[in-house]
Amino acid sequence: MSRILSALAACAFMVCAIARADAGVVVTVNKSTQRLTVEIDGVTRYQWPVSTARWGYRTPNGTYRPERLERKWYSRKYDWSPMPYSIFFNGGYAIHGSYEISRLGRPASHGCIRLHPNNAAILFALVQEHRRDTVIVVTGDRPAPAPEVSRPVRRTHGRDFQQLFDPDGDDGYYYAPPPRWRGGPY
Repeated sequence: MSRILSALAACAFMVCAIARADAGVVVTVNKSTQRLTVEIDGVTRYQWPVSTARWGYRTPNGTYRPERLERKWYSRKYDWSPMPYSIFFNGGYAIHGSYEISRLGRPASHGCIRLHPNNAAILFALVQEHRRDTVIVVTGDRPAPAPEVSRPVRRTHGRDFQQLFDPDGDDGYYYAPPPRWRGGPY
């Protein structure tokens, strides 16, 4: 039984390797690093940050071919969210542009692979040109959630707060609102 499974795994690997060798454009998405790499004829041309599925959703691993290209697409499932330059590769899963640029580089999507809109336009044009010779490979695991980072307290100076001596002697100072003027608000 284990020999059969090993043989099947080897065949699957060879099919993927052959598909990649024949491809003019290979788009590799690494979920562990949240990076997308574009190779054209075996030469790496682009590397961009992406956002794959956040916790509670999934971006499926595998080797795919582009199924459908849509320059302007809106998600019916997620409140008509814009999905410019969509490259559908596995049913409803797509690589597409996203205007939530600040979230690129970490998991944030419902399963699609999000790119900066400018990068999505470049990729869309490449896939459109080499459609039959394009392979999309999705690998890796979702990265572990980042640990909570404590942020320093914002301290304001001026008329909102005044600096006072800390009677306990711990930090030396603490901040408190200024005393009210007896005539009413400032």
